[in-house]
Amino acid sequence: MNRDIDDPVTHASIPRRPLGRTGAAVSAIGLGGWHIGKVEQSDEDIVRLIRKAIDSGIDFMDNSWDYQEGRSETRMGRALEDGYLEKVFLMTKVDGRDQRTAREQLNTSLQRLRTDHVDLLQVHEVIHDDDPERVFASGGAMEAVLEARDEGLTRFIGFTGHKSPEVLGRMLDLAEDVGIRFDTVQLPLNVMDWHFRSFERELLPRLVKMGAGVLGMKALGAGDIMGTNTVGPTECIHYALSLPTSTVIIGLDSMNVLDLTIDAGRTFRQLSDEEMDALRDRTAAVAADGRFESYKITHQHDSTVQNPQWLGPSR
Repeated sequence: MNRDIDDPVTHASIPRRPLGRTGAAVSAIGLGGWHIGKVEQSDEDIVRLIRKAIDSGIDFMDNSWDYQEGRSETRMGRALEDGYLEKVFLMTKVDGRDQRTAREQLNTSLQRLRTDHVDLLQVHEVIHDDDPERVFASGGAMEAVLEARDEGLTRFIGFTGHKSPEVLGRMLDLAEDVGIRFDTVQLPLNVMDWHFRSFERELLPRLVKMGAGVLGMKALGAGDIMGTNTVGPTECIHYALSLPTSTVIIGLDSMNVLDLTIDAGRTFRQLSDEEMDALRDRTAAVAADGRFESYKITHQHDSTVQNPQWLGPSR
């Protein structure tokens, strides 16, 4: 799990990109962790899917302590046995906003993933107005994250959020105030985001300027964009890949979806400004009120709203 930017490229068909200024390189497409924990799929099928993704050149592995009651990490841990762990860049996330809860969740994640460290540890789901202040408070989750890095439990650190560019911006502000540099930020980037509470417009330029690894997610709007009949899945993936992303994390829950995603990676070429604008124009009418980015306007995707105990004790 220590592949650096100058490592040999063994899967030229899937583009590889720098992870910001870290010196590491990752596949431009990442495997999303939430979907691999679905109960509809057997453990054996998911192990085969993960290994096929890796063998096809997808080496960025996304996961989280809270995904599918731990099934996602447990299944990924199984899939990464037999030498596969050394082939990937492994990331997980914790929900805890205090040091103790965050550290306990990380320890559990490492056990499930069957490893003694991950490449990237992120504070998950920074969506509540007071999340930045809780994370950076005395005894907050940031202390656990920095301790994990100092102890070699993670190489890099970051955070995620899908609700508000402003809240994520405050995370960056507080980090700068205390001299901490995040290596990565994970955020929604897709063909509709431009038109409503846009992470692409409001936050992406700042991340590029600071040299952070940009982890794009929800390229298909958690699946909602497909229901608009305005763009196809490959167009959505190519749009996100054409942004300054290090990797675009895709939910892969079947071999058919995996094959489509691999093909999108292999056929990718950088879209021109005119082509990007054309995709934005095509989706503008249905994107204006955010209803097809439901994670921005509802609690449907907010696991820490539905399970506030995962955040740890309230202050």
